[in-house]
Amino acid sequence: MWSTLASRAVYENPWIRVREDQVRRPDGGTGVYGVVEVRNPAVFVVAVTDADEVLLVTVDRYTGGAPSVEVPAGGSDGEDLLVAARRELREETGHAADEWRVLGEVRSLNGVADAPGLVFLATGLRHVGGAETEVEGISAVRAVPIAEVVAMVGRGEITDNESLGALLMGFVALGRVG
Repeated sequence: MWSTLASRAVYENPWIRVREDQVRRPDGGTGVYGVVEVRNPAVFVVAVTDADEVLLVTVDRYTGGAPSVEVPAGGSDGEDLLVAARRELREETGHAADEWRVLGEVRSLNGVADAPGLVFLATGLRHVGGAETEVEGISAVRAVPIAEVVAMVGRGEITDNESLGALLMGFVALGRVG
């Protein structure tokens, strides 16, 4: 079992805190463990149209230096998570949903981060405008048939692990796998 012997913050901003812990490992040895703490949970939205398509966004990701195909997602900024999910869907796609279902909790990069999130299934979609794609770094919003989303995963076109997990949870909830 891991135990923390000492801990110190090495960096903080409004979104994350990075700490360095002196730890005792499960084998009894000691060492250093760096942890990124995300201050507020993230939300991930698997938005499915009446035509059985999933809304996907292409986001220019600074960290990876390349565009990334993802489900609409973002930080909750301390908001109620459903409120945050509704906001992210509108900001990133210009859509609202009539029906929302919580699919479950997820943990991102749990080997180095304390980054909780919640996945939602959104249906009964309608375009309402108000997308902030330029601010968000989004170059494309598209509705993709579920079978094509699966093919995109197989071709390695969707590599964002958070989106992959959210899509799997969504497809299980929709009875498309398992």
